[in-house]
Amino acid sequence: MTHSNKLKIFNDPIYGFIRIPTTLIFNLIADPYFQRLRRISQMGLSYLVYPGAHHTRFHHALGSMHLMHKAIQVLRFKKVEITQEEEEGLLIAILLHDIGHGPFSHAMENSIVQDISHEQISLLFMQELNHRFNGNLTLAIEIFQGKYPKKFLNQLISSQLDMDRMDYLKRDSFYTGVAEGGINAERLITMLNVVDHELVVEEKGIYSVEKFLMARRFMYWQVYLHKTGLVAEQLLIRILKRARQLVIMGAQLQCSEALLFFMENNIKIQDFSDKILDKFAQLDDIDILAALKKWQYHDDFVLSKLCRMIIHRRLLTIKMKNKPIDSGKLDEEFNYFKKLHSLSDVETEYFVFKGKIENRAYNLEKQNINILRKDGKLKDVAKASDHLNLKALSKKVTKYYICYPKDSV
Repeated sequence: MTHSNKLKIFNDPIYGFIRIPTTLIFNLIADPYFQRLRRISQMGLSYLVYPGAHHTRFHHALGSMHLMHKAIQVLRFKKVEITQEEEEGLLIAILLHDIGHGPFSHAMENSIVQDISHEQISLLFMQELNHRFNGNLTLAIEIFQGKYPKKFLNQLISSQLDMDRMDYLKRDSFYTGVAEGGINAERLITMLNVVDHELVVEEKGIYSVEKFLMARRFMYWQVYLHKTGLVAEQLLIRILKRARQLVIMGAQLQCSEALLFFMENNIKIQDFSDKILDKFAQLDDIDILAALKKWQYHDDFVLSKLCRMIIHRRLLTIKMKNKPIDSGKLDEEFNYFKKLHSLSDVETEYFVFKGKIENRAYNLEKQNINILRKDGKLKDVAKASDHLNLKALSKKVTKYYICYPKDSV
């Protein structure tokens, strides 16, 4: 393997110049596994709602690494011990934390492979890279898995106030133009500290945490779970489901070899070999978009119509409510579309369906955000805050939706 001694600088629109600190990290970024993230969108099909949202997982990974470097500097200044080996392990772990995302990120997490999270696939990629790089990722993997003794190192990567969330809120807010989602990541990082190997926030940073949680709530309901983006993702999931069924039935579908492989085979976590991991690494957004452009002309009514809906942005109507959808409305739309196009019940279900979405901005039961008071005591942010809405943010909110074709479809 050829290794470069050059240390590059990336010019990022959010943070300015991002420096690549070590040769190992430079070579990881240069690896084809990581370069693939340039072709994986950060926000799936959200660009159908927010035209500027074309940024990628590559952007996000570099930004998260940059914030991690800032956090390490702040904690060291506060006399928190982080060795050089731990620093490199942290930077590698956050850099590779999303490397397991498939095409269109979360939109197709359970469509390409079955019952496997992107975190599990990220770990598989990291283990393979560790083999390629002679075991130099071992510490990073321990930190990523939460197995390293210093718990706060994992919390910097995966918690309710981690570098991942700080970057994607700030970045997604920038690229969508949704200013209300913007956060002051630098201020939040400056307020971090460690007590008994746990990550905490100093009391004077409580208002920044409040703003962070409010921004996260806003971004989820107004951006990540926007009803138009939601219906587009549902269509994409149904396209892959229909394509898989057609392939099983013996139909000929034109698409990339890698995509065809995952449609012909139900791959689960225990099936992942080195060859299958390489096959997964060949997949990106381009495979899916190229397939949609081909399949819009397929003889199958369901597949072709679903593909045209996304390509031409002629999406289904979606209605969102705070209570379960009345079955009468669903039946009415279902029977109308079924009769209009002489479809079976199974075929009609691709176009008329209902579902629900859930979210809460802050989970009181999982890795709390603790505020370090001036008297040295720790208090959960929801209890320490005088913000009336903060406790409400810890409650799960459920919304129900129904999707059906427009009259003109």
